[in-house]
Amino acid sequence: MKKWWMIIFILGSFRALGQDVQYSQFYAAPMYLNPAFAGSAELTRVGLNYRNQWPGLDHTFNSYSAYIDHYMFDINSGIGLQFNGSQESRSSLSTMEVGLVYSYRLQLGFNNFLRFGGQASYVSRDAYFGDVVLGTQMDISRGIITDRYEGQLAVDSRRQFADFSFGMLFNNDHVWLGLAGFHLNQPNMSFLDDQISILPMKLSAHGGIRINLPEGGVNNYLNYSRQQRALLFAFNFRQQQPFNQLEVGSQLVLEPITLGVWYRGLPVKYSLPNNEAIIASFGFTFDTGFDIGYSFDFNTSRLGLRDSGGAHEVSLRYSFLYGNAKDRNRKSTVLPCFKF
Repeated sequence: MKKWWMIIFILGSFRALGQDVQYSQFYAAPMYLNPAFAGSAELTRVGLNYRNQWPGLDHTFNSYSAYIDHYMFDINSGIGLQFNGSQESRSSLSTMEVGLVYSYRLQLGFNNFLRFGGQASYVSRDAYFGDVVLGTQMDISRGIITDRYEGQLAVDSRRQFADFSFGMLFNNDHVWLGLAGFHLNQPNMSFLDDQISILPMKLSAHGGIRINLPEGGVNNYLNYSRQQRALLFAFNFRQQQPFNQLEVGSQLVLEPITLGVWYRGLPVKYSLPNNEAIIASFGFTFDTGFDIGYSFDFNTSRLGLRDSGGAHEVSLRYSFLYGNAKDRNRKSTVLPCFKF
């Protein structure tokens, strides 16, 4: 019975591939979270993200992202370029996305800022269906799989389309709040020319608060420097039909170390698609501008940690000042939000 339960769950997950990939360290993939984050560090950033989901199964999901963004002080604008990809092992379903991002920063009063961002992407989805078992082939009552599907679906298939997203982000020294909409044009993902399978629009609301703690001292054997300390609380709510998902968590910053814990799911509506999990994260920031983060998802859903193996995620980021150092003289504009 357990074998069939796992097959049913996997097939349900295959359907969910019409949904967006989720990262546990979503602030380490800023433009993937909200296009308005382009240039928000007021530095030039280069970053990489990798996620390996459910390594305990023979049906794994691998996701990766790479990005670069830069802020232009003379026109209060941020620009970015990002590459997103995912690979599903059973059907060899892969998705590649290349997106151009632009954001504009508007100052509201002395220390409040509002950013608007947009993204235009080219997306390619490729799949091999030769080894896929579809739900219509399963006879659960007899515990067998019937003949292979022979329909209009080609063994090797490809779909290409344009995709558009928009976001807004408000912040001051202590709080931030963002709203973003993805797949505004709701492109057709179907591998069949005469069929329509809409990529549902995704809506995201995210925000949080930073509480600065008393500074500490760090002795690095060469000098004695001040250590920034802060406690942050945040949330991220996503809605993409037919799923809703909420993440709430906190991070403790004890420079150069960042420790975090998240809860993902909707406990009031316990079901598989919400992918309930407890997420633990660790990050380290080097003086050179290099950041590295790691997180692990402890599944609390019916899938279970022992069967799924949870999810591993790694983020790498390098931030540096490109251009005239005198331009960056307004540290109050830097976002107070999570790093990982």
